[in-house]
Amino acid sequence: MTGVKIVAALRSAVAPRGGALARLDLHELASPVLRSLIGAVGLSPDDVDEVVLGNALGGGGNPARMVALAAGLAERVAGLSIDRQCCGGLDALVISSTMITSGLADVVVAGGVESYSRRPLRLRTDPDGGEPVAYDRPPFAPWPALDPPMDAAADALAAELGITREMQDLWAVESHRKARAADLAAEIVPIGGVDRDSFTRDLPLRLAARAPSLAGTITAANSAVAADGVGLCLLVSDRVSARIKCKGLTYRGGITLGGRPERPGAAPVVAMKRVLSNAGLSPDELTVAEIMEAFAAQAIACTRGVGIDPAIVNPGGGALARGHPIGASGAINAVRLFHELQRRGGTGIAAIAAAGGLGTAVLMSLS
Repeated sequence: MTGVKIVAALRSAVAPRGGALARLDLHELASPVLRSLIGAVGLSPDDVDEVVLGNALGGGGNPARMVALAAGLAERVAGLSIDRQCCGGLDALVISSTMITSGLADVVVAGGVESYSRRPLRLRTDPDGGEPVAYDRPPFAPWPALDPPMDAAADALAAELGITREMQDLWAVESHRKARAADLAAEIVPIGGVDRDSFTRDLPLRLAARAPSLAGTITAANSAVAADGVGLCLLVSDRVSARIKCKGLTYRGGITLGGRPERPGAAPVVAMKRVLSNAGLSPDELTVAEIMEAFAAQAIACTRGVGIDPAIVNPGGGALARGHPIGASGAINAVRLFHELQRRGGTGIAAIAAAGGLGTAVLMSLS
């Protein structure tokens, strides 16, 4: 069975909904990044066997196929689009690694793309012929009591774990500080002149403390804004890695697990513990952890729950400082992890939660 290497990882800048990337369709967002990705290691479009992309807000169809065609890949590349909400971009790496280890593919582009700005309007038809009814999101559990709004679920999780609003605000302030201090140019492909995460700012604690509440301790400052963006990783077999003389990172494993549907923010804890256990590692052996910051409460809960040193979490800032392009966010975490490990060495983990109580974790090491 062949091993799997991640030999390149790139992303777009992340821009808030209605911002600098708002006029771009999904394929226009992702195809420049895909072309740069395969060119970075000297591969050609004909070398790519498959493209697997997470996308949560699109109107169906097959965005991965659209991206493959727009990027000039061979027509045989069918494209696989997956919707596991926020987990999708990281799930793409798990699925792609399986394609390679099973011998179905040697070169796979894996990641996610999302445009909150261009998402279609959602209407539910009336079987009795009445006017369609608009809705913002589908249900994520069969029982309304176990399917709260995401901000309310994060607030309930914070209450269960004793995570105060000030703790959350401090986490958000630190996320922006780290993002402002980091040089992220090497991982960002400029698109339409946009070459930096436009939401990142100087966020003083006193300003965060004045942010309006969305649900209890959850505020506009300690939750991530809706955003547009793309993140892609290039996964190859050991055979291809040897041929192109590019060691990259070793894919050590990944998993998606379900948890309590009403507490989605805690779901990555079990996934992270499982993937570490499968690799025979403890949390204190990690060099970097890229943990999703849809809410500061979620990131704090996952860091605590696994026993990860907060000092190694999101060293270049997280989604609180960038924004949350749903189906792409997990992949953006993987891109961030790739570049941090290239600098720091060692082993790192990327993790994300999704509505309905899902958690995905992926482990990789510098070869």
